[in-house]
Amino acid sequence: MQPFLGYLWCFFRQFIQAPSGRKRFNVLGALHATTLQVITFTNDSYINSRSVAKLMCKIAVEFSDLPISLVMDNASYQRCYFVRDLATALGIEIIFLPPYSPNLNLILSRDTYPAACGVILV
Repeated sequence: MQPFLGYLWCFFRQFIQAPSGRKRFNVLGALHATTLQVITFTNDSYINSRSVAKLMCKIAVEFSDLPISLVMDNASYQRCYFVRDLATALGIEIIFLPPYSPNLNLILSRDTYPAACGVILV
C-alpha cells in the first residue's frame, strides 16, 4: 500500500500518491525579517551541516554589503564547530533560539515580524 498526501485542499476529492520510503525534497530557508525575501537551499538527500554551509554562503553573497545575523534553532547540524567557524569566516553572527521556542521562529510563522531590523532567520 502506497502512502498518500494527507493535507491538500481542492474542490473535488483526489488522491495523490506520495513517494514511499526516503524520497523527500528538503528545503532549508532563510527569511529576511524586514523585506520578507526568502532565500532557499534545496536537495533530495539530507539536511546536514554542509547544507547549512551552502545556505550561509548563498546568504553572504546575496547580502555582502550588509551586516548579517542568523537566528537558528538548536539543531545539532547548526550548532557544530564547522558551521560556527564558517560563520565567523563569512562575518555572520549566529544567534541560537532558546530551547522549546517555536513561536520565535519566523520560518514557522511567517506572518509575524521580529523586533530587530535586518535579521535573517534560518
